[in-house]
Amino acid sequence: MASRRFLVTGGIRSGKSEFAERLLTDQPKVTYIAPGPLPDPATDLEWAARIEAHRRRRPPGWTTMETSDVAAVLQTAEPPFLIDCLGTWLTTAIDRLGVWDQPLDEWQGAFDSHAQELIKAWQSCQGLAVAVTNEVGWGLVSEHRSGRVFSDLLGQLNSAIAAVSDEVYLMVAGRPLRI
Repeated sequence: MASRRFLVTGGIRSGKSEFAERLLTDQPKVTYIAPGPLPDPATDLEWAARIEAHRRRRPPGWTTMETSDVAAVLQTAEPPFLIDCLGTWLTTAIDRLGVWDQPLDEWQGAFDSHAQELIKAWQSCQGLAVAVTNEVGWGLVSEHRSGRVFSDLLGQLNSAIAAVSDEVYLMVAGRPLRI
């Protein structure tokens, strides 16, 4: 199978995940990579419900890997792949570094190293791969430093992943636009 990489981006609740899943509907087996933080259902019922809705939509032949080490999965697991999503990967990466409140220049290098590992794994993965991400740069600039850091880093990550993807789709009101 020829290698093909698709990036699906868009706003919250724009239909990104469902569109990404449809790109893989003819695949009997898919490695579904969920890199986000797992919620504590006792403290975050809404986040837990979102994750459960995603789980229920997955066909039985899909294998779910809940891990922040997306690069390792892309290098070792069987394609096709679906990563949902790069925004939750970013949150987890910053959490693991424990640097939300530290100046970016103190930890940018460590983060860039993790991001480059992911980008290289994405670029070299074999078979069909689909990644979902959030488009966060169209709204207001956050009044909170952590929000600004997140938006800046996700914009940079999205640009780098898009540059090594074969196709990029922007979801707007449930409609995919190939860009």
